[in-house]
Amino acid sequence: MKREKQKEAALFLWKLLLILLLNIMVLLMLSGSARALSKYGSSGEEVTQIQTRLIELGYDPGKADGIFGSQTQKAVIAFQKDQGLSADGIVGKDTLKALGLSGPSQEGGWGGYSESDFQLLARIISAEARGEPYEGQVAVGAVIMNRIAHPSFPNTLSGVIYQPGAFSCLNDGGVNAAVADSAYEAAREAINGSDPSGGAIYYYNPKKATSKWIFSREVIAVIGNHRFAV
Repeated sequence: MKREKQKEAALFLWKLLLILLLNIMVLLMLSGSARALSKYGSSGEEVTQIQTRLIELGYDPGKADGIFGSQTQKAVIAFQKDQGLSADGIVGKDTLKALGLSGPSQEGGWGGYSESDFQLLARIISAEARGEPYEGQVAVGAVIMNRIAHPSFPNTLSGVIYQPGAFSCLNDGGVNAAVADSAYEAAREAINGSDPSGGAIYYYNPKKATSKWIFSREVIAVIGNHRFAV
């Protein structure tokens, strides 16, 4: 009888332990899937991105040092008021979207892309679409993003950009020019899914294009001097 009671007690303890472990696993999964909001007292890469973007838009969060202090909070509140958002000084999903930031992924980049990817995309947009309307700059970025998803092209941003013969600016030195401010914003929009090209995977300037093949592609949009095609 005593052994049976001991077995029952041991079984009860094991069941209790199993329930506790399951609860802990659920809590860990929930905490891991929820993204912490940037607010007063926060620090890290996302805060730096927010501060940098506020500076670009003419607000004064102080230095882009990755520390969410009172000055950054005031700048966020001013931005939120101007955008008609809840002016709580907390950078949630709506404020990030208004800033043109999708928020960093678990790897630390925008929408799954790294800081270096973002910088590279902006540099290519600036070189390839210099002098084009802003919509055309976003469209050039969108073509690059569309190629990543297309089976005929490499499946990484750097792979698409450095594919031999893909972008003339890599050969003529244009990629080394200073990056236009608008190209950074265009890169953000393209990474976040904006696509004025309507799904194009090619673009060209008919006045400069030397390939006869490119003229055979179906044009689906014309923005500025560029034709966008599939």
